[in-house]
Amino acid sequence: MSELTGLFVVKPESVTATKGKDITFVAKVDSSNLLRKPAMKWLKGKWLDLGSKAGKHLQFKETYDRNTKVYMFILIIKVVDGDAGGYRCEVTSKDKCDSCTFEVTVQGRSGDRQSHYYAGEDAGDLDFSALEKKQQVVQEEVDVWEILKAAKPCDYEKIAFEYGITDLRGMLKRLKKMKKVEPKKSDAFLRKLDSAYSVDKGKRIQLSVEVADPNAQVKWLKNGQEIKPSAKYVFESVGNKRTLTINKCNLSDDAAYECVVGEEKSFTEVFVKEPPVTITKLLDDVHTVVGEKVEFEVEVSEEGASVRWMKDGVELNRETAGSKYRFKKDGKRHILIINEATKEDIGMYYAFTNGGESKAELEVEDKELEVLQSIADLTVKSAEQAVFKCEVSDEKVTGKWFKDGVEVQPSDRIKMTHIGRIHKLTIDDVKASDAGDYTFVPDGYALSLSAKLNFLEIKIDYVPRQDPPKIHLDTSGTGNKNTITVVAGNKLRLDVEITGEPAPTVCWMKGDQVVAEAEGRVRVETRKTLSSFVIEGAEKPDEGHYSITVTNPAGEDKAELFIKIVDVPNPPENVKCTSVGEDSAMITWDPPAFDGGVPVKGYLMERKKVGSSRWTKLNFDVYESTTYEAKKMIEGVLYEMRVFAVNGIGISQPSTNSKPFMPIAPTSEPTRLMVDDVTDTTCALKWRPPEKIGAGGIDGYIIEYCKEGSDNWVQANEEPVGKNQYRVKGLPVGEKMLFRVVAVNIAGRSPPATLSQAVTIREIMENPKIRLPRHLRTKLISLVGEKVNLVIPFQGKPRPVVTWFKDGIPLEDKTVGTRTSEVDTILFIRSTERAHSGKYTLSVQIENMSDSADIHIQVVEKPGPPIAVHVTEVWGFNAALEWKPPKDDGNCDIIGYTIEKADMKTKEWFMVYEHNRRPSCTVSDLVMGNEYSFRVFSENICGLSDEPGISKNTAIITKTGLAYKPPPFKEKDISSSPKFTAPLVDRSVVAGYATAISCAVRGHPKPKIIWMKNNMIIGEDPKYLMQNKQGVLTLNIRKPSLFDGGRYSCRAINDLGCLNFTSWPGPGQVSLTAFNKAQHDKSPSPQP
Repeated sequence: MSELTGLFVVKPESVTATKGKDITFVAKVDSSNLLRKPAMKWLKGKWLDLGSKAGKHLQFKETYDRNTKVYMFILIIKVVDGDAGGYRCEVTSKDKCDSCTFEVTVQGRSGDRQSHYYAGEDAGDLDFSALEKKQQVVQEEVDVWEILKAAKPCDYEKIAFEYGITDLRGMLKRLKKMKKVEPKKSDAFLRKLDSAYSVDKGKRIQLSVEVADPNAQVKWLKNGQEIKPSAKYVFESVGNKRTLTINKCNLSDDAAYECVVGEEKSFTEVFVKEPPVTITKLLDDVHTVVGEKVEFEVEVSEEGASVRWMKDGVELNRETAGSKYRFKKDGKRHILIINEATKEDIGMYYAFTNGGESKAELEVEDKELEVLQSIADLTVKSAEQAVFKCEVSDEKVTGKWFKDGVEVQPSDRIKMTHIGRIHKLTIDDVKASDAGDYTFVPDGYALSLSAKLNFLEIKIDYVPRQDPPKIHLDTSGTGNKNTITVVAGNKLRLDVEITGEPAPTVCWMKGDQVVAEAEGRVRVETRKTLSSFVIEGAEKPDEGHYSITVTNPAGEDKAELFIKIVDVPNPPENVKCTSVGEDSAMITWDPPAFDGGVPVKGYLMERKKVGSSRWTKLNFDVYESTTYEAKKMIEGVLYEMRVFAVNGIGISQPSTNSKPFMPIAPTSEPTRLMVDDVTDTTCALKWRPPEKIGAGGIDGYIIEYCKEGSDNWVQANEEPVGKNQYRVKGLPVGEKMLFRVVAVNIAGRSPPATLSQAVTIREIMENPKIRLPRHLRTKLISLVGEKVNLVIPFQGKPRPVVTWFKDGIPLEDKTVGTRTSEVDTILFIRSTERAHSGKYTLSVQIENMSDSADIHIQVVEKPGPPIAVHVTEVWGFNAALEWKPPKDDGNCDIIGYTIEKADMKTKEWFMVYEHNRRPSCTVSDLVMGNEYSFRVFSENICGLSDEPGISKNTAIITKTGLAYKPPPFKEKDISSSPKFTAPLVDRSVVAGYATAISCAVRGHPKPKIIWMKNNMIIGEDPKYLMQNKQGVLTLNIRKPSLFDGGRYSCRAINDLGCLNFTSWPGPGQVSLTAFNKAQHDKSPSPQP
């Protein structure tokens, strides 16, 4: 099953076209995500495929752009009247599809006569422009459609052949629409399908009909194809009801359906609506630097849904974005890619669907270079190699090397390399002149990295054999005397020159422990005049006091030094959010427990939305304080924070994430606080919600009160109330109290809404008063069986006592119910009867004060028939009637009578008078010789009586003595012998095509007809069909062959003679010649 996706880049648009002109429709399809070429269909109406009608009238073209991978499909129509209507184009590719609709309206050229062609749903499948031209040439005044409408269906083919109509199917469609068919009552269906049904995608729908025969079998069709029962289509049959259930509707179920019972059908259409596409994963804010790639990702609820991207209110699409932006779809994920971010890309980005939206902010800052590894001081001997190495964050950055402020030039001995992010300066065969300060300066950045090259000069002194040992240790380049600083993870190699004769013994110690000369991470390498102390990958435990002792027979020498290991600091601790605002939050943390041996310079902060994996940097410059206010956040969204510590060595690992927090603000104060009611110990308050609520919503309200002049506010409710009203109880009588209301949500309390004036706690006496609705101030008239429900408000304090009376007696009728609340009372009757008519009195009373109101209810129904209807006098063409009023007037006045008459022959009733107010009338214009009966209906405000009063006697309109004597009838003799009035005509026909020959004859009595071929009587041969309609004789020959050619004659015989022809050809004979179709095609058709 194909899935609906947004494949169209450009869709055809509806147009108004001029008859005779060409119109062009263009559709563009993006194939970048398609595995194969898409297939395009152009449809007219609902199902008519235009691809089969390509020609001069319809032209189809297509092109392909390899750069953009966009297919362009073009439809060109030469407009005629029949092209008006709705069109649809569908594109499919494997499991994806898309469709769009457009309309074509055709208007005639100025000066043309008004077109009378029908432009319905299937219009346009037949072009009659050629037929119009042919009609104009052959016969200007002939309207072929009027001929077809008046002709019999069996003559349609003959008329079509005569007037040059070749598309018989299209002709029949159009003719069917032109004919007006009177709707007839269905014999098979008691209830048909509705004209249309609508269902949401994925939901279930039921189509049901009721059939007249409970045992009838039905068939269900979809777009003309029979539906078979399955898990998707379920058939049910219960009594007369037949139901089709369609489960899990999708777009393919949007179709026309039929229910067929025998020869009768019931039609309907089902429209499947797509649910709105919602956003399930929101956009994340992005904080980046210039030149970096940026991706905004959003996830929607439906695969293939259409997502619109906008930046600061301007839509981004493939046509306007150019190479700056790229759009990517991966299932439900939609991604907007910015290849290289610039300052111009800063702004708010939006993703829209038809059911939601999401936004995120992009912040772009100038790129700063980060030093990942600085260059280190080197101490080398003559002829050795010195290598300075550093690593920066951007592999594209170039730079220069300087020695003592002078740029270093490459040579055979000095080489400079740049591989990725690593820059190296290599000096081979080091000389004493190479010693100095070396600096690397990156191009375009105010940054420099420096280190010192120490040249270790070896001096050979000729001394006597007994030379005390001496340690030549130079730590002048390491800062503090005899202190060596090493970055954790780096390698330390300390070469110490030793002199003495004979060669002294060397001993390295850390505190009291001897450092062994062995393979390992910490080791000593000894040569003749050089002792090297090596630490591979320095660690914090390696820090401490070290000593070197050299001895020989001539003496001893000792040197002490301190090795300091420095590293990046530990992560900050206890990161938490202390307070939140509408779009901000205050974050605090504790400094790292270990600063890495180097003072902490500051901190870097990052944040992200809960559920997202993308962290956004909040600062690029080091922030020194341990309290930070994060801004530009979205209210109502959960965030997490983490912090990095920075020292002179580098950046620490991130801290643990803070607990999720939500930027949110308290609501504004409640509005329109007022007093609703006051009693001796209570006060009822009501108010409206705050104008500004925000994403936190409202958890409830807290009501507080205090005495006037005091600041001691007391909370009236323990838990927040959800309603906008509350009654404060337990108040002191007679005191003046102040009240205030505070809205509460997750962010805290809102500002209070306070009453402007104090309220005195005392019961307010109010006289009872009934507020009778306007429509009850007059008589209430109700029909028998109707429901009466009267709501009557009243007022009064304290609560009045309510009493109902009917006709002055307390109401005790169980069929009349009452219900009373504090502010109103209800009188209800479920089904009225005439006995419920009368005066109902409502009384409300407080102590000795009272108020009352009367309600008049009149229950009416139709009256009975008049009585004693009789004809009192008949004269001429007139009759006088009288009657008496009905016994039952329906509980209301009779407003008139309706009189009807009927001829005793036809028994059909005709109205004579309406709304006749008197119980008598005179009926005039009666027909002489007829006998009449009369009936009378009585009428009140409910209508006419169900039964009439029928007259006991009749009125006979007698004749006045005139007598008509018709002349005697003389029958005319119309007998005659047979005579041909239209002869037979020679015919030449094509073999295999049915033909007919005919003539006309008259005679009385009706003559007997005999057909002959070559003077041989044609018997009951099924090949021939002989017809005689009102004297027109026709011989039909079914599929004649060459052997059917010959002389055909017709003979007519009756009692007065026989018309027999002996000569040839005569008026009763014809010559029939048959040709093969091949011979007919080669030779011109013979003329009759």
